[in-house]
Amino acid sequence: MSAGLRQHPDWTLPNILTGVRVLAIPLVVVLLCFEGRLPSLLAALCFSLAGATDFLDGFIARRQQLVSRFGKFMDPLADKLLVSAALIMLIPLDRVPAWIAFVIIGRELAVTGLRGLAAAEGHILAPDRWGKAKTFLQIVALTALILHYPYQGVDFHQVGRVLLWVALAITVASGVGYFHAFLLQTSEDS
Repeated sequence: MSAGLRQHPDWTLPNILTGVRVLAIPLVVVLLCFEGRLPSLLAALCFSLAGATDFLDGFIARRQQLVSRFGKFMDPLADKLLVSAALIMLIPLDRVPAWIAFVIIGRELAVTGLRGLAAAEGHILAPDRWGKAKTFLQIVALTALILHYPYQGVDFHQVGRVLLWVALAITVASGVGYFHAFLLQTSEDS
């Protein structure tokens, strides 16, 4: 590796973990193209490990003070790409209703657009605890739905469906929270 790459400020462990999360998406997608226990197990393992990097990269970035503009942009984008890819791939497998995927992905696009609008007006819509809970529940629910088959007497499909409903509720509620925060910030400017 050249000295320039090694010293680049964006080549930090948290940003590399974010990159790994993005690189895991095609593998999850390809594995979900095949039905059966083994592809589902491998896809669930890959997806859950990629999801775990979300919590690990943020923890490391804050603890080692490695927060960067690149990380602030790419981390939430990587989450949205990972979750959206899984949701879309699970629709034809009849593991996720299309309307739920639409609501979750629509919320992600709407909040991303709202954050851009807020930034253009000089405001910051920072992630809150509901946004973190949303991401965690989405990853856990989707991992169970990707796994799908019963193991050790646990019906992962049913567990995933219940968790997906909880994730959906928190996803919508946190989206409403962002719009509420935006309206409060813009009304203070008036």
